[in-house]
Amino acid sequence: MSQSFHSGDTIAVVLKGSPLIGRLLSIKGSKAVVSFGGQRRDQDLPLRDLIPVDQSGELSSQPLPAPDQVQDCAPTSRSLIEAWQLLADEGPEGSSKLSLVEFCELLQDPVSLPVIAAVWTWLQEPQSLFRWRRDRLVQPLTADERIRLRQQRRSERQVAEHQQRQLELMRIQRPLSDDEKKALDPQWGVLIEHWLNLLRTNPSGVGEDSDRKQWSASLQIGSDAADLRQWLVVRGLLDPDQPLSLGNSPWSRTFASNLEQEAERLVALADSERPGDQRRLDLTGLATYSLDDSGTREIDDALSCEQRDDGCWIWIHIADPSRLIDPGSPLDLEARRRATSLYLADGVIPMLPLNLAAGPLSLRAGQRTAALSVAVQLDEHGGVAAQRIVRSWIRPRYGLTYADGDDLIELAPPGDESLADLAQLMNRRHRWRRSRGAVLFDRPEGRFRLREGELEVQVIEPSAARLLVSEAMLLMGSVVADFAQECDLALPFRSQPSATLPTAEELEQIPEGPAQDAAIKRCLSRGVQGTRPMPHFSLGLPAYVQATSPIRRYADLVAHRQILAQLDGSAVLPEERLGELIEDLDDPLRQSVQIAREDQRHWQQVWLARHREQTWTVVFLRWLRPQDRLALVHVPDLAMDLVGVAEGTEPSPGQHLSMTVTHVDPDRGELQLQFG
Repeated sequence: MSQSFHSGDTIAVVLKGSPLIGRLLSIKGSKAVVSFGGQRRDQDLPLRDLIPVDQSGELSSQPLPAPDQVQDCAPTSRSLIEAWQLLADEGPEGSSKLSLVEFCELLQDPVSLPVIAAVWTWLQEPQSLFRWRRDRLVQPLTADERIRLRQQRRSERQVAEHQQRQLELMRIQRPLSDDEKKALDPQWGVLIEHWLNLLRTNPSGVGEDSDRKQWSASLQIGSDAADLRQWLVVRGLLDPDQPLSLGNSPWSRTFASNLEQEAERLVALADSERPGDQRRLDLTGLATYSLDDSGTREIDDALSCEQRDDGCWIWIHIADPSRLIDPGSPLDLEARRRATSLYLADGVIPMLPLNLAAGPLSLRAGQRTAALSVAVQLDEHGGVAAQRIVRSWIRPRYGLTYADGDDLIELAPPGDESLADLAQLMNRRHRWRRSRGAVLFDRPEGRFRLREGELEVQVIEPSAARLLVSEAMLLMGSVVADFAQECDLALPFRSQPSATLPTAEELEQIPEGPAQDAAIKRCLSRGVQGTRPMPHFSLGLPAYVQATSPIRRYADLVAHRQILAQLDGSAVLPEERLGELIEDLDDPLRQSVQIAREDQRHWQQVWLARHREQTWTVVFLRWLRPQDRLALVHVPDLAMDLVGVAEGTEPSPGQHLSMTVTHVDPDRGELQLQFG
């Protein structure tokens, strides 16, 4: 190939996408040094990329053209059409091929280097008249080829225009309408879902995500997770008021139609006789109370007090969903997948369809309902003196709110003293647990609720009725654990390792109240669930099983099935199988805690954003990350803790401060505080 070129030859080349005319200065092996007109530097180029233009040397005396000269010599449309018609009419394909210079001579006479450069540039552009062949000759396209090429380019243009419209949709700085969302190509949905999953699972990896980098500039997406979240929120592709981690979780969709139909079928079966019903003890004559928050629909528990010749018996009744829901049934598998009902500010996402959970499964006032009942006698100190577990029928006489219960406990009206009697017994039990090291935090707790679209703070006071119910539920869990140990029955026991709490001297250094509670909570270990009984440190119990919410917690439902099978003398789940089931429940239970916390944190920031002008009195608890000035404080007016980046004074735990909100962005999860 080196013999085909000589120094001084004029050549054509496409350099980095630009068609150019140059002059060969020298040859070095398989490469040549080429100079160009204008300001371009000389280039070392492979000989195979060079196209001879004038090896006769006739054009070597002409200077290489500058870019403005090339533009001035561009061929006219008329000359190009005439050239095509002339060559296309010549006949056989082989007779209508021209070199670059011959083609330029056909268009213009005389031929100059600027003309050759202009024609060379035109040949490399999209056009529908001629092709540049591999043999370095120009050939006219046939009429059919021109038609196909025009169709192809029109199709490409339409694709490009469609893609541009898609980009313009994604750049809109407002929520997309339903029609606009429908107009988006499916690949956008895939990409958006990928970004949402990235935010849920690995927000720290958003900045390194290749898809985000690819679209960052054209879609104006920032570099971090908060930027991406905000971009999605602005376009209505992410609900800012919905916990991000709720998406793709077990609670992210409603019950399938077949599950709803199955729930309806079970509702219709509720009044029919079911296996085990004949063995139920009739307790419908007891004065039975259920106590819950106003608006609660899934009613798991109720209480009775029975005065007998052998003393006072406490009855704790728990709903029995196992009567209608068979193990391994579609509804059972869905409940297992969810593991628990999820409670958010705007309501509950139930573990079971509400028509069933709030219908025949719930202990509704005036309704004869199946239950698992525990009867307990306490000794004079509050320990368990006697206990009994039975299948039962109950008929709650009263469906009370906690406020109603507080009134009945306080007034103890003649003929209706049962609730007051139960409260005294549970106070005795409370003192018994305290004497055994129970760690108790009897303080108000705040939660945000959305009621008919209005955000409000619900402060739960540790009232007499609430103490009664919580202590009764713990008593039930203790009795069930004792029963399991007596029978060597595997149950989902809950335990908590012992902890070394702050000493009395250390606590004296911290003002009593939320700061002391925070110092103690910091020392407590996370509770664990397993198949073997172990002590629960903060409850002050040697063994404990949660078994009081089988409508709302799947592990409780499993515990009921184990207990009932033991009572009936039928097969129970072996310990190994129960352990596998408990392990399967761990992930959704962790998810539920994360989602609920994220939900409350969001609405906390929404509340603070709406009360930006308010100055709050807070109790400083501790620095979570001193280097980032990330503080944990307690807000008595809201009865809750909050976390934010704080500036101002250097407080000590328990110190009361005035606090203002200097910046809050619920969509980005940002909160900055100023201590006064």
